[in-house]
This record gives sequence, C-alpha cells and structure tokens, in this order.
Amino acid sequence: MNLDTQQHSVNVMLRQLSFIRSSLIRFSSYSPRTSPIPPTSIRSQTRATMSTTPIQNESTQQTQRPVQVAQRLEKFKTTIFTQMSILGNKHGAINLGQGFPNFDGPDFIKEAAIQAIKDGKNQYARAFGAPELNSAVASRFHQDTGLVIDPEREVTVTCGCTEAIAAAMLGLINPGDEVILFAPFYDSYEATLSMAGAKVKCITLRPPGFDIPLDELKAAVTSETRAILMNTPHNPTGKMFTREELEAIASLCIENDVIVFSDEVYDKLDFEMDHICIASLPGMYERTVTMNSLGKTFSLTGWKIGWAVAPPHLTWGIRQAHSYLTFATSTPMQAAAVAALEAPESYYTELKRDYSEKKEILVKGLKEVGFEVFPSNGTYFVVVDHTPFGFGDDVAFCEYLIKEVGVVAIPTSVFYLNPEEGKNLVRFAFCKDEETLRSAIERMKQKLKRVV
Repeated sequence: MNLDTQQHSVNVMLRQLSFIRSSLIRFSSYSPRTSPIPPTSIRSQTRATMSTTPIQNESTQQTQRPVQVAQRLEKFKTTIFTQMSILGNKHGAINLGQGFPNFDGPDFIKEAAIQAIKDGKNQYARAFGAPELNSAVASRFHQDTGLVIDPEREVTVTCGCTEAIAAAMLGLINPGDEVILFAPFYDSYEATLSMAGAKVKCITLRPPGFDIPLDELKAAVTSETRAILMNTPHNPTGKMFTREELEAIASLCIENDVIVFSDEVYDKLDFEMDHICIASLPGMYERTVTMNSLGKTFSLTGWKIGWAVAPPHLTWGIRQAHSYLTFATSTPMQAAAVAALEAPESYYTELKRDYSEKKEILVKGLKEVGFEVFPSNGTYFVVVDHTPFGFGDDVAFCEYLIKEVGVVAIPTSVFYLNPEEGKNLVRFAFCKDEETLRSAIERMKQKLKRVV
C-alpha cells in the first residue's frame, strides 16, 4: 500500500469516527418534540398571540425550543373547526359545527373508486387533471352556465377547493396586491392571502339578510384593487348573492380591470333561489376563476377532489402554483369523480329535497330553543344570534354549549377582520342525519334558557 492510499484510508476512518461521534451526541441530547401547552380556553387560541417563552417538559425537565412560524402566518392559530371538534369529542358533544356529513356518499361513486384502484389507476395523474375528469368538469360547467370551455386549457384539477383557492391566490396575486373579501369569510381565504402577501380589504355583510352594501363596495374598489374573492352560496351565512349584487360586482370589475375568485362549492345546495355563476355574466368569464369541488355535493369531503375553471391567461398562473403545491391529485379518486359528475339531474333534485328537510328540522328547532335565526338560502349552514342566552360573545357561548349542553357550534367572530363584528353570531350545520339533528335540538331545549 503506497503512502497516498494509506492517507486516504486514514481520512475515511476519521470521517467515519466523526460521524459516529456526532450521531451519538445528537442521540444522547435528543428529546421528543412536544406541542406547546394548550391554552386554557378557545379564546386564548383565537385571540392571543402564541408565546415564545421556552417550555419546560415536566417529564424530562429539559427546555424545549419555542415554536416557530413565518411572520405571514403568526396571527393564524389552529383552525376553529379543529378546535371545536376536539373540544366536542372531549365532552361527548353532538357536532353541528364542522361542515362534514355524518353519512356516506353514494355507492356508485365509491364503487367507481374501487374499480379504478383494481384497474391499476394508482400512479401519478397528469398534473392538471386526468383527461376524462377535465372533460367531465367542462361538461358539467357547460350544463350549469351555458359556457363552452376547453378542458385541456381551462380546467385544473386540485386537491379540494381549498387547494384551488391557494393555487389561484399564489399563482395570480403579487405581494402588495389589494384583494377585497366579504366578511364573514371562510378562514382559509385570509390565511392564503397572507401567504401571497396580499393587502386585504373587507366589506362586512350584516344580518338579517347579509346583503352586500353596494355603496360601500363601490367606494372600496379602486385602481389599486387587483381582485375580489367571493363565495356564493355563502359560508357561513347561507346567503346567496342575488343577480343584482352579481351584476354590480361585474360592472365594477369590468370598469376597474379587477379579477374575481368565485368559490362555488355549495352551488348545488341552493334552496329559495337559483345559484348564478358570476362567470356566466357578460364580460366576466375572461376575468373569473370559478372554484368548486366534489366534497359537498356528493358527501365525500375526505376525498379532496376540486377544480378551478378559468380562461387560459389565468389558468397559467393557477397551474404554475398547483405544480409546486401538490403537483397532482389522487388518481383513482379522479376516475370516480367522473362518475359523480355524470350523475343524472335526479340526483341533484333528491339532494336538495333531502337537505331542505334537514334544514327545516334544524331551523324550526333552533327557533323553539329561543335563538334568533337568520335566513339561509343555500349551503348547509344556519347562522343565529345567541345573545338571548346572556353570553357576552360567541366564543364564551360556544364553550358553554359544548361543555354544559353537549352540542358543537362554530363561533363566527373568527371569520371577520374585526372579531367584534361577529361576536353575536354562531353557525350550526345541518349536514347530519335527522336523528342527530333532533337529538341536538332536544339537548338545547333541556339545558339552554333565555335570559332576555
């Protein structure tokens, strides 16, 4: 062995010893990462900023490093839906809070998913959607709006509507762009816009009808406005935007060269009036991203199959973001989604009939309990005023409702930029079987007492 070879062998051994030593040091100093000590109430999670004080682990007596989060997400905590569901499970409460059905989706769709798996459709799908699903979305969009779109250039399949929203915001909004929201708003809107670095401006919808204050909206839209993000039928209020309101939004967008992000996941749950897709109004398709999903219409929220429909010049940005968020969506579930979107019109008729009956049970029961119940023309949510029961705000009321009554509702103040605007309101969901709805009403009748 020559000198160079000997030196090489020594160097290799030294590196190996160094690696072993450093590994042992890391192992000996390792302690499990634990979550921060939970706050004593929901209010501290939804209102207070997270402490950066080092936490002492009682079992190991070792100091844990403070939790870390990017500044753009510092104000956002665990979602209110997760918080309330966890607290509800702890107290054995009936969950009328989180918006997922407690019954299953149709057998013909589930069987299509099983068959797709058996047929070997288990590898990556094409990034912007399996061709057959893109075509099914385009066909459904044509039936609903009368618009003919190109499934290859104007449809992007995403991991639920939440990812469609994220891809649209991150792909089309620049830091500093101004985006208008209608409060109360679905909580992911503000968080995603924060990640995009947008400047958020809010227009508040107020009970009882949650009508758009058109004069306020006209004053809010300026040359600085990049987009309006809207949701109809509207979560959490159940409001449906009227043709007059949509035409006013369209006029402002065309006049000021503003794009619209329209979340329409509840489009098949329209009761007292017909849903109108804003993209179908004159001059609006070329400036609208319409977002939808499978979950709400077919009671398959866990599948997370969504899509965005937009003209090619907007689709480009959406697909760029989508490619680096999730790249592609579950292949066998996309195949099953085709079967869902090809369902006959009778499916949607029966869906609305079923949900109308559930809504009637909940609304009638809430009124009998003593709530002031506001109209819900769409979605599967009802918003009420809880103040007759004597609580100062929605969070306190919802905590009491879970712990002492055994029913979960969602406090709406977290859906406003200014929480004070929503402190009198809570949201109930009626996407549950009739027995569950009646049991929840009975608990509230027995344990809730009006004080005013």
